Amino acid sequence: MQAMKTEAFEFFRPIHLAETDSTNRYLRELEGSDNVAVWTDYQTAGRGCGTNRWESARGQNLLFSVRYHPRHIAANRQFLLLEAMALAVKDTLDFCLAEEKLTVKWPNDIYWRNLKLAGTLSECTLAGPVIRSCIIGTGLNLNQTVFLSDAPNPVSMLQITGNALQPESTLQRILASLRNRLQQAEQGEGDVLHNDYCAALYRRTGIHSYRDAQGLFEARLHHIDPDGTLWLMDAGGEIRKYRFKEVRYEQ
Repeated sequence: MQAMKTEAFEFFRPIHLAETDSTNRYLRELEGSDNVAVWTDYQTAGRGCGTNRWESARGQNLLFSVRYHPRHIAANRQFLLLEAMALAVKDTLDFCLAEEKLTVKWPNDIYWRNLKLAGTLSECTLAGPVIRSCIIGTGLNLNQTVFLSDAPNPVSMLQITGNALQPESTLQRILASLRNRLQQAEQGEGDVLHNDYCAALYRRTGIHSYRDAQGLFEARLHHIDPDGTLWLMDAGGEIRKYRFKEVRYEQ
């Protein structure tokens, strides 16, 4: 285990691990009340959403988690922290692209066209009406070009741009952007952050295919609540609302 020393990591105490089972698990068990960023070259039990696994070849991608202790974020605004991380990743990687920018697929994925570049999970601990702490874990495909799992649509930045990215310097830029996004949330600009998230959404316009417990249907995005609830308007004009994992996108 080795701590990284660089000015860009002042807000988050940095820890680098050559290997771990899970960076989120590592932070859950790490003592202390400071803000921490931990990243690893390889995870033996990296998680995706739900029961999914996150595939990452050793040393080729960026696998990291942050532990953040908010000062003034209400418990019912937990989704702001997920939005902040998604936008921090998008803000950073958009600079590597030409005209076509990345999008955020509700609730937590970063997409290039119809391909998945990154995913994020968050775990918050509450103290009455406010958030006491939050662990946010992200897997970002940087330089991997061969994916062996049955994940349907992975892509990496190397495949998109033809250029390899160095994990530590990429993390440095993401955390600098994340700090700015978290300051928005802390300083009463949560609605600005939420609006930026909504403006960056995958399939923000047009009619697309979705599937819920009742089957396949066509709908357009209506809006997303500050708590992360997704609202769709189907072809018949009916409004449908969903929490996480209650609906999925179809190609």
